[in-house]
Amino acid sequence: MDAIQLSAAVRPTHATPHPLANPGYGKRSAPDQQPRTANDFTHLPPREAAIAASIDRLPDGADISVKTLAKHLPYGQCALRTALNRLQAAGHLRRGREHVYGSGSARWITRTWFSRTARDDTWWTAFTRGEVPDPEPDRPQRPTRSRAFILLAALGRTAPALSLSYADCVALEPQLTEWFTRGATEPDILRALTAGLPTPVHSPAALIRSRLTTKLPPAPVPRPALRVLECGSCGTPGRPEALPGGTCGPCRGERSPAPRTAPLPPAAVHAHAAAARNAAVSSQERTHA
Repeated sequence: MDAIQLSAAVRPTHATPHPLANPGYGKRSAPDQQPRTANDFTHLPPREAAIAASIDRLPDGADISVKTLAKHLPYGQCALRTALNRLQAAGHLRRGREHVYGSGSARWITRTWFSRTARDDTWWTAFTRGEVPDPEPDRPQRPTRSRAFILLAALGRTAPALSLSYADCVALEPQLTEWFTRGATEPDILRALTAGLPTPVHSPAALIRSRLTTKLPPAPVPRPALRVLECGSCGTPGRPEALPGGTCGPCRGERSPAPRTAPLPPAAVHAHAAAARNAAVSSQERTHA
């Protein structure tokens, strides 16, 4: 595809930076994508390819609503709405809601997931069920000293009796890193290491090693996020199987099956039968009167 077509939606370098959405909204990158190449969207029409390439370059959390995209791309809202629906049908986009465990709230968060790599309905179904692992956030280049090493090296400021040498910090660093992996915070660790210290502390390194071992918090139980996809046209939530291409049956032009009348419970059947018998008896009595 002509490079000019792919760059049609690229904003000038002097333009206003693309805004972020409110927390919980905005672009959300799908996991396990292939590395970016110049041929990622060549299977799409030129307009859709240009829009997809532009969205792909935006960071997570960027506002990719139709109104905001129209302010930053050379397309109107109607054209963008159509293009996003086509990106959805091509497997690059899904809309829905997600409840993340540990968020401290029972509310469902609106999500718009974007995948540079086109996905079929089977993949999106597995993703919705939490069967596809979430991506790890981009990690900055490793600093000279880790978070665990810095805490250990500064421990003597909080508890002078626990001052450690450089070699002690290096040796204890892996143990303390495991605490952070299990969700412990700096205040949690400081309390565990400094509370109730004996007097005197004969070997700070040995004491810290013992406490890091015996007080190690339990490993968190992995719990996948709960996700629900929504129709890209009308926003109706549904099972992934009912939203092929991200669109519900009515929006695809399918007729809904006629609703089935639920059978009456036994008590209601007996009541109707009794009422019919009483009506028949009353009719006969009036006839013979």
